[in-house]
Amino acid sequence: AFEAARRRVATFINAVSENEVVFVRGATEAINLVAQSYGALLQAGDRILLSQLEHHSNIVPWQLLRDRIGIEIDVCPLTADDQIDLDAAEQMLTPRHRLVALAHVSNVLGSELDVPRAVTLAHKVGAKILLDGCQAIPRLGVDVQALGCDFYVFSGHKLYGPTGIGALWARADILAAMPPWQGGGAMID
Repeated sequence: AFEAARRRVATFINAVSENEVVFVRGATEAINLVAQSYGALLQAGDRILLSQLEHHSNIVPWQLLRDRIGIEIDVCPLTADDQIDLDAAEQMLTPRHRLVALAHVSNVLGSELDVPRAVTLAHKVGAKILLDGCQAIPRLGVDVQALGCDFYVFSGHKLYGPTGIGALWARADILAAMPPWQGGGAMID
């Protein structure tokens, strides 16, 4: 049943494989998992780009990573019509950026990110892009392959499911390159 649920989530977001879906307790845990595991691949001086409209769940894990290893965080402003200012982001992004973490849809303003442009800007400098999909997942058809992002996170209760569940989707090659976040049991093999 657990694996059937994983397959159903993978189908729902059009993942290549159910092995790209990691069940977590919610989007906050998913972002923290990326910050702890993918973040372990970062070094002092590497940069992450966020925006002014991010939920605290997409700010604090990166601040903790900054305090632990010395990455730098850049914050993209908003336009007059409450969109993430991707023109400003383009000017801010450098080859030192390793990750761009943005809300797909704002939980406060309802503004929708121009995902194709954000993905293009991130990938142009070699950065991965994480999308916080909590507000988008119940309202938009989410196709992670079409979006072109590297990470997508969401919580089950935003889809009218129970609290305490969520999912992290990441491209298989990225998941394979990330060190384990927690150790135990079956990992001995």
